[in-house]
Amino acid sequence: MNGHDFAARGATATGRDGRRPARLTALALACAAALAVAGCQTAALQGEVATIEAEQGSAENIASLTEVIRANPNDARAFNVRGSAFGRGGRYREALEDFDRAIAIDPRFYEAYANRALIHRFLGDQASAAADYSAALRINPNYDKAYIGRGELYRRAGRVDEAFGDFQRAIQLDTTDPRAYHRRGLIYQTRNQHQFAIDDFSTAISLQPDAPEPYNARAISYLALSQLDNAFDDANFAIELDRNNAESWLNQGLVYEARGENERAARSYRRALQIDSDLTIARNALGRVS
Repeated sequence: MNGHDFAARGATATGRDGRRPARLTALALACAAALAVAGCQTAALQGEVATIEAEQGSAENIASLTEVIRANPNDARAFNVRGSAFGRGGRYREALEDFDRAIAIDPRFYEAYANRALIHRFLGDQASAAADYSAALRINPNYDKAYIGRGELYRRAGRVDEAFGDFQRAIQLDTTDPRAYHRRGLIYQTRNQHQFAIDDFSTAISLQPDAPEPYNARAISYLALSQLDNAFDDANFAIELDRNNAESWLNQGLVYEARGENERAARSYRRALQIDSDLTIARNALGRVS
């Protein structure tokens, strides 16, 4: 199934005069603006530390990798692997030290620069993160993950045009990383280019169908286009994937509200707030329908 297959699914709902209700569109766009920057925080390590699975951040695996380093103290890749494992385990300072060592041994180790950039991001040093992503790209101008990482850094800093350029470059390199399409879609969304956004979210879904974030993002664009059935399908499927994702319940509530089903909308908003009590959008929405 390709990205375009998703975009055509379901019915289209419009106002009686055939135009989108202005309030619904404004509501969807407000949610898109608020959620776009915050999106994917909980999945930030997923796919970004190269070639390391989640279970490899365990203490047992780190101990095993330490033995490898003792036997091979000048193996840059061994330090990179252990640094990635430290990153998976949330041990960011130790990860940084290992990536520093990997780069000292092999100054052209572009994957280590990109991995170190991610750790800088988590430690709040955005300038160092940007410098490391750029260093990786000077060594390997075709390294898609560095474009995606730097693009996300730019996007969160409000440097949207530069972010768009980086995501675009990764896509031109035929990346199979769904983050490039998802993040470019978020930018299209904030520019009100919702059909382009839907196409990108659909491609991200085709590459990683078990991630709720692109479904939620696509639901917002469907809402902005008043395609309520499609939006409802996406919100509900995102809930099936992760029942503890507050944004999914928020989006379900927005569709109910758009349909005039305020009691159901209120239940969805309350569920979103049970999961994330700081989700101001859901709290404001609950006030509208209560």
